[in-house]
This record gives sequence, C-alpha cells and structure tokens, in this order.
Amino acid sequence: MTSLRIAVIGGTGPQGKGLGYRFARHGHTVVVGSRSAEKAVPVAAEVTERLAGVDGAGEVSGAANADALTDADVVLLAVPYDGHDELVASLAEGGALDGKVVVSCVNPLAFDKAGPHGRVVDGGEGSAAESAQRIAPGATVVGAFHHVSAVTLWKTDAPLEHEDVLVCGDDQDAKATVMGLAAAVTGREGVDAGKLRLARQLEPLTAVLISINKRYKVHSGIRVSGLDGH
Repeated sequence: MTSLRIAVIGGTGPQGKGLGYRFARHGHTVVVGSRSAEKAVPVAAEVTERLAGVDGAGEVSGAANADALTDADVVLLAVPYDGHDELVASLAEGGALDGKVVVSCVNPLAFDKAGPHGRVVDGGEGSAAESAQRIAPGATVVGAFHHVSAVTLWKTDAPLEHEDVLVCGDDQDAKATVMGLAAAVTGREGVDAGKLRLARQLEPLTAVLISINKRYKVHSGIRVSGLDGH
C-alpha cells in the first residue's frame, strides 16, 4: 500500500511503541506522540535503533501530541481509557483531526479481585471508538488492533500469522486503509468486522484474552477461520 504518515498518540506505551515499530518496519513514516516531546523523542530513537538494517523502513520521530498530528494521514489512539475523552477533545481542538483517519485501539477495561472485565461505556450503548467519533466529528474513526499483544509486537519481527486484526467502522475507504495497515502486523489484510458500533463487542473482548494469557502463560490472539486468504 502507499506509504502513510502515522501519528501514534500514546506512542511511548507498549502498544503504541509496538504498533509504531511495525508500521515503520513496513515503510510508513511514524511520529511517536506523547504529552511532551521530551518523553516521545527517546522512544522514537529506540524504535529507530531497532529498525537499523531494515530495507525500506520508514522514518520515526518523536513530538508532543499536537505537533505529531501535523500532516498525519492516520492518527492511532493507543492510550488508556482513563482520561480518553479529555485527550481526544484536546487533540480535536481547532479541527486538528478533521479529514484524518483516526484508529482507536483503546480498550475500556477494569480490574478487580476476580480479574479483568470490560467497563460499561454510555450505559452499554457506546464504546471508546464511538466516543472518539462523537468528540471529533470531522475525523473518520475506525476501531482496530484491540487484540494484538503489545509484548509480541515488539519482541518479534516476523508477521503474527496466528492472528487477525478485526476492523470496524462506518466508512469503507477508511476501513480499507486500516485493513491494509494490518498487513504490517499479520502479513495480510485485516478482517472487515462491520460497523463502528461493533467496537462495543470488540473492546471488552480483550479482557477475555488477558484472562486466557494469565491462565495459560501465553500471548493469545484472535484468528478468524473460513475466510479465503486467511
């Protein structure tokens, strides 16, 4: 696919850093975003060092969140759910997200003595991805990459062939863009999982995988059977 400029908001965290590395490894330009450039720049340097010797790797830089958005084609939200709405609102100020594809891999999760579970968003009638779309109506929000292990993204270089990236959204062109980006992770296009409202099911499913990981000491993922090419 055509090389994209991708702003990874939350790029200093494990999920953001891992996805940013994978995208850059496949030729995309990546800007690691954080609340301050001082935090983002060292992580960008770490990713750049990891890419040494990779033919065709994209450039990686670090910047404060607002600066990371400049000229970005795609914005990845890889942030905790706590404070999510306030962060998206700040990013959207002045129309900074207008016209951009915004990918949400945010999982509203909580933990108690019984283990992980999904948090109820908008009385069960919403999701983090839908909240982002409501807050930034000029953007096109797509939900994806919820179930990919942050550890595996960074630890290995090979495609995660045992996993599929499930992609949900209301705009087919935006979904196609994100499904193409999924190839940087699994080696093949992502799976069209339907409308954006299905993020209500995809996001809390992550709690199930965390429970499986804890029980079997693995980094589990989702693979969809019965699809040609998958």
